[in-house]
Amino acid sequence: MNPPFWRDKSVFLTGHTGFKGSWLSVLLNDHGAKVHGYSLPELPTTPSLFEVAGLSGRLASDSRGDVADVERLRDAVRRADPQIVFHLAAQPLVPAGYTDPLGTFQTNVMGTACVLEAIRDTNVRAAVIVTTDKVYENREWVHPYRETDRLGGHDPYSASKAAAELVTASYRASFFASATAPRVVTARAGNVIGGGDWAENRLVPDCLHAFAHGLPVRLRYPGAVRPWQHVLEPLSGYLTLAEHLLQAPAIRHHAWNFGPNHDDEIDVGTVARTLAELWGAGAEVELDETVHPPEASRLSLDNALARHELDWKPRWPLRRALHATLEWYQQWRAGGDMLQTCIEQSRAFREANS
Repeated sequence: MNPPFWRDKSVFLTGHTGFKGSWLSVLLNDHGAKVHGYSLPELPTTPSLFEVAGLSGRLASDSRGDVADVERLRDAVRRADPQIVFHLAAQPLVPAGYTDPLGTFQTNVMGTACVLEAIRDTNVRAAVIVTTDKVYENREWVHPYRETDRLGGHDPYSASKAAAELVTASYRASFFASATAPRVVTARAGNVIGGGDWAENRLVPDCLHAFAHGLPVRLRYPGAVRPWQHVLEPLSGYLTLAEHLLQAPAIRHHAWNFGPNHDDEIDVGTVARTLAELWGAGAEVELDETVHPPEASRLSLDNALARHELDWKPRWPLRRALHATLEWYQQWRAGGDMLQTCIEQSRAFREANS
């Protein structure tokens, strides 16, 4: 990342009240950018990072609406007149995709189409459309997925994100092919962790909630392998990618993986036990024998393209990421200044060597 690059840049950010969106708002604000947010009227969780970090007063504008409402979205984009767009608004959970498949497709597919439609005929110069590591047709391979591997999705959430990739590719070829059009790419990240995540059915929030209440955490799929990473890892990738889009006209690739090092692609049970060890006395891990909807047993990302083309690399190993996450929640439980905690952690992250 190059913090001076962002000073006074106008940035439009969908999903700015979510977990990743709030952290990205912190980073951009700390770098001096003018952040224009667009999210649903209601906050995604209670509590929420957006609220506890007091971000509402630090934005250039805070628009609320459905990302699939193209007229409202277009109006917000035109009023903000951004140079750069980050599209993070989404239904982000696999279990919720089974519960509400139509809503998931509406938000993740049509919402992406509406964002791309809204930036046509504007002054936007670059757009980073954030999808997920789950866009790939998962064949339970041992080797990590590369950007050129086949897209797929067996569950509604994964399929909706793969479809968002196709929608983006279609808009890029149909409407953003000229030299003066916005440069549009997609970014795929792993399973993010970090302070301020209170979403249901996510491993680390579930662990911390259980440990704080003296309860054992119960794991659905302890043997499932995922590409774990602190939220600052992919966000640093999104920022680096946007910088290159504006500064390196010869950039050739349209999809980018921002995954962890291979050593941090480990199973759910190991992550939970490591977090329990860091927590200390009273933290217990158990197997949940309830029947749950199916999930992939193995998933990993190849980050070679971002390493070689963007000079991006992961900075925090998983144990350091878990420690930072636990530290954040301890500060919050103690009544700390959570915006300052986010800023301090982000600056420590920038100074770290992988």
